[in-house]
Amino acid sequence: MSKAPQHAAPTAFKVGEHVCWNSEAGVVSGVVIRVHTRDFDYKGHRHHASASEPQYEIRGDRSDHIAAHYGRVLRRLPR
Repeated sequence: MSKAPQHAAPTAFKVGEHVCWNSEAGVVSGVVIRVHTRDFDYKGHRHHASASEPQYEIRGDRSDHIAAHYGRVLRRLPR
């Protein structure tokens, strides 16, 4: 009998931190502008978030586009 895989605790990010993530267009980077710890509506969709699994609003560096992502898909970048 195999055990379920152990997952590391998600990394927490703060407003103002520079992060990147993979998208269909390649690697995208931006700055965290808001941390959501409760469900929220964004761009006409309900996004789920909690204190243990927050979602982050990020303003893209190149286009000022705003995206919402879980911390598990983000990587911290040096500023």
